[in-house]
Amino acid sequence: MTNTDVKNLFNKIAQKYNFMNNIISFGLHKLVKEQAIKALEIKPKSKVLDLCCGTGDLGAIIKKLYPDCDVIGADFSKAMLEIARKNNNNITYWEVDARKLPFEKNSFDYIVMGFGLRNIPEKNKVLEEIYRVLKTNGKFLQIDFGKHNLASEILDVFILTAAKLFYKNTKPYKYLILSKRNFLEPDELIEIYKFNKFKYLTHKNILFDVISYQIAEK
Repeated sequence: MTNTDVKNLFNKIAQKYNFMNNIISFGLHKLVKEQAIKALEIKPKSKVLDLCCGTGDLGAIIKKLYPDCDVIGADFSKAMLEIARKNNNNITYWEVDARKLPFEKNSFDYIVMGFGLRNIPEKNKVLEEIYRVLKTNGKFLQIDFGKHNLASEILDVFILTAAKLFYKNTKPYKYLILSKRNFLEPDELIEIYKFNKFKYLTHKNILFDVISYQIAEK
């Protein structure tokens, strides 16, 4: 799928996005995201970019844990951003292309990205932009699906079943499964971070290794 196709897909599913995430993850996705944010150890009064923010979960968690931080949310889906703005009136949102960020060099202390990198073919370009707008010693957190194991395959079956029952349309979630299967595993992602000049710090695999987060530093 092209970048425009993916954007259109997310615009279409935006209204049921949070509901379906809760179903598919058994309500655990916010706990996983909070665990990853805590591992980032954000310092007070930091400037944070929530890239590919969707409906704003990660930014909301950051503001809850670190209310004095300046958080900016960015996404290419207008429909997702509309929901994010309604849910989080203490965060500023920008409609942007992650491959060409409209921010100056060295703008952010932290950049977080949840379930977004998987949807962009030009991953090196995105990481190049993230590196550019991070401050020196700034940290980057990436959360997404992890290892391609049996538990991941079982999840695929459940996702399609849930989409059929609750969304009445499996097409968007067939794309989700395909992108999940084609996404790099954690060890491969770490090598790409290093290729793009990041210093690898740590990673953790969660929920039978189905979900993973990695933290790197500029």
